[in-house]
Amino acid sequence: MAIIIPPGCRLSCDYSVAEGIGTVILWVLISIVTLGLGLFVAPYYILKSPINRTTLVAPDGTVLGRLHVDVNLAEVIGHAIIWVLLSIITLGLALILYQFSVMKRLLNGVVVQ
Repeated sequence: MAIIIPPGCRLSCDYSVAEGIGTVILWVLISIVTLGLGLFVAPYYILKSPINRTTLVAPDGTVLGRLHVDVNLAEVIGHAIIWVLLSIITLGLALILYQFSVMKRLLNGVVVQ
């Protein structure tokens, strides 16, 4: 079933700076424990958090729904392994494009609940 979104809607994110700092600290610790390998999956979770705290708001102020990203850990790890290999082959240059690839996958996984 398709949802018809009226024109003039906006997105409202209630993700705080404190939550962002906590997320970054958590991923720094994870990257230390995994000897840096955690940094290949970190962009998924760092970018996923604000999206999951975003609502779709109608022009009159009523909340139409919440955004939710549907990506699972297996998809994330599979995608990260490919980019680890590309990064090794390109001596790190592929990492520039990795962020865009992560954002595309996350945005394609967004559903309005």
